[in-house]
Amino acid sequence: MTDTTDIPTTVLAAADALVRAFGAHDRKAYFEAFSPAATFVFHTLDRTLANRAEYEAVWSLWESRDGFRVLGCRSSERKVQLAGDVAIFTHAVETDVSIAGSTTTSSERETIVFAREPGGRWLAVHEHLSAMAMAAA
Repeated sequence: MTDTTDIPTTVLAAADALVRAFGAHDRKAYFEAFSPAATFVFHTLDRTLANRAEYEAVWSLWESRDGFRVLGCRSSERKVQLAGDVAIFTHAVETDVSIAGSTTTSSERETIVFAREPGGRWLAVHEHLSAMAMAAA
């Protein structure tokens, strides 16, 4: 039987590396955290991105057309759920970006699904980003 006691810690480390790379606008490290076949659902887009290459193309467009740059990213309310060789990471994420020279901060909820590769590495296979609901008055 496989010891699963350290899996949540390992998945959190993979999530931390992904979030850290995103927050530093380290494009190479960020995209390397995803499987080439990963899918992406963002509330800011009108379609699902079918794979990592499609997301990289959109990212490049944002950079060239909009002057997009990630300035920082903070993760909270973190949770890991395990389902065999799949881990579901959910968190609240606050992101600072620069677009056309203006800085904005967004508050969102995110789900990242990780799958364990044969060598033991956890690689993201799906990301879903949702707008954060406003608190009731």
